Amino acid sequence: MPNFNFVLLYVENPPASASFYADLLGRPVIDSSPTFAMLPLTDSVMLGLWSRNTVEPAATAHAGAGEVAFTVADVAAVTSTFNDWKKRGLTILQEPVQMDFGHTFVAADPDGHRLRVFVPGAA
Repeated sequence: MPNFNFVLLYVENPPASASFYADLLGRPVIDSSPTFAMLPLTDSVMLGLWSRNTVEPAATAHAGAGEVAFTVADVAAVTSTFNDWKKRGLTILQEPVQMDFGHTFVAADPDGHRLRVFVPGAA
């Protein structure tokens, strides 16, 4: 079975998006060009940021049609991350709330991609 090791987002400006994610996640950009940039999400999963104008085959979905989700240790970490991201100016799509899968909030990156932070199963 193939290994899962990439998440790709289609963005307007890969270097600018890479800078945004590097600052937001505290991860280094390890590859950057005008049409593609990459940084590690974990030791084995990379985030690729590909120019929506050059991706082949052409993308048909708009940003926000899916989510990139990040788990945190507890409800306090959800709240702390929410406060940090709100202070950074991210668009908040969903304030912190309890849902059936855990405590969560959703923000959007500059291209409109949904970023969900949650603690699984938290009540």
